Amino acid sequence: MGSKGLQKLLLLSVLIGLSTLANAQAFRVQCPTSTTLHPTVGTGSPVGPGAAYTPATADVTVSTTASGAAYISNGGMIKCQQVSGGDGYATMADGTQIYLFAFGPLSGLADIANGLPGTEIASDFNTLPPVSLAVGDPAVNGSLLNNFKGAVGLARDPEVLADPACSSANPPDYCNPASAMYGLDGHVDPRPIMDVGVMNGNQPAPLMAIDEDDEFFLTLTNVGMLMRPDLFEQHTIHFHGYPNASSFYDGVPDASVAINIGGSMTYYYLAPDAGTYFWHCHITPPEHLQMGMVGQLYVRPRQNRVPAGASLHAALVTQQSDLRTKSDCTQDILCTTPIPPVDNGATHGMNKSLGNTLYAYNDGDGTTAYDVEYPLQIHGFDPNFHFVGMTFNPEGFADMKDKYFLLNGRSYPDTVQQGTMQTPSSDTTLHDSQPLPSIINIPVGGRALLRISDLDVSEYQTLASLGIPMTVVAQNARLLRDEAGNNLYYNTNSITLAGGESIDVILDASDPKFTSGQKFYLYSPNLDHLSNDAENFGGLMTEINICSSVDPNTKACPAS
Repeated sequence: MGSKGLQKLLLLSVLIGLSTLANAQAFRVQCPTSTTLHPTVGTGSPVGPGAAYTPATADVTVSTTASGAAYISNGGMIKCQQVSGGDGYATMADGTQIYLFAFGPLSGLADIANGLPGTEIASDFNTLPPVSLAVGDPAVNGSLLNNFKGAVGLARDPEVLADPACSSANPPDYCNPASAMYGLDGHVDPRPIMDVGVMNGNQPAPLMAIDEDDEFFLTLTNVGMLMRPDLFEQHTIHFHGYPNASSFYDGVPDASVAINIGGSMTYYYLAPDAGTYFWHCHITPPEHLQMGMVGQLYVRPRQNRVPAGASLHAALVTQQSDLRTKSDCTQDILCTTPIPPVDNGATHGMNKSLGNTLYAYNDGDGTTAYDVEYPLQIHGFDPNFHFVGMTFNPEGFADMKDKYFLLNGRSYPDTVQQGTMQTPSSDTTLHDSQPLPSIINIPVGGRALLRISDLDVSEYQTLASLGIPMTVVAQNARLLRDEAGNNLYYNTNSITLAGGESIDVILDASDPKFTSGQKFYLYSPNLDHLSNDAENFGGLMTEINICSSVDPNTKACPAS
């Protein structure tokens, strides 16, 4: 039987499995246009329309919740994302195609293909594609998708008017036939979800980014594993180290919910604390992490929304007047944002890209300012374990040994290849497999924030930078600062992480000795990690370029 005939047979078995679960499971996606906390769409965002953050003084909305309790809105927006749980392939730097258990994109396709987070505001998420989605998208239709960022499978519900909400005094937008949202109540067509989601795993998993004060609706849809139809694998999403309000959305199956094949679940998160986090599947973690079900998440601070020219110290002090954002180190030993003891006069100014300066944390003194940011996820693959995982054999956990060492799913020299890497699946269709390059471009006189996380299962990993100083400002999503507000940052030329840790590092090229055209390297000093399996050159390494300027959106240097 040919490969295409085999794929058809396997796909048929998956669809039969889905049909037997039809009464118990259903695909669904959720992204409301308003909530109790955000009754009006667009109440503040550092990257879009809305109010600036002036904490608890002017420019706030005092509202009443359903329980009658008053609250203060400090901005933020409703943001949404949809991912698939399934399988796929990735291409290693020596040309080997390796099998994955993986999460893939089911929304924000245009942004993810451009190496950006797939997290979208509600008005972008709740849109329909300009053309019919095909197997392998976004790799197949490409530019025909016309910057499509919406949810895959979202469809107008023909029975929407039967929803009791449409008969209420204030019906939602999806009940209004004159609205662009008409019928978009979360109803989906499963065909495009299966066409796009099956064998479309990404390594690392789709990038997520939200801002403090956002509400985040994240839908996981389990499309099954085409290459392993014998596995009825459940999947979950676990935000590692993230301050969830409820264990129900924590993704640990003992205290949460696991998603069966043919089902969807929408997780709900608030964004209380800025920092670099990561996420993974929490079903048999050693297996699913080694096989590739890992991704990165970061939360931007509300300090980004302080008005231009305003005092950063005063903004941080004013946060203490709102119990929801208060971080009082005199009463709370776990406080996350201690106030600097002295106001150094820092204000919100412009960066080297001529935009408002961005910050890694609510520092109150401007010390975590940066011009460009780069998420870097460290991971490792054992090709033997992955081969066994594809071929129905027992997996040898005790013998697990990584031989590919990865930054954002790639080894050198693929780490510096611009754009999305593609890998053919078992039916020869190209799929976007590794959308995130790791090349670091810094404008002359500027600073780059490296959001580094490690989800390696079997190794400690070290990254070194010779030539450009590394300043460590945070570890495990916590600003390095004592309770008295004194900075505990430190300078180093290398950092070491174990699996399950994150670190925020600033590469500072503000010294005049750094000039346009210079090249440096970020690499592992562990020589056996500078290899691609049997190849002796490659592994955990990428390049750092000093450029005359850097586009803040594409992170590209000007063409020479």
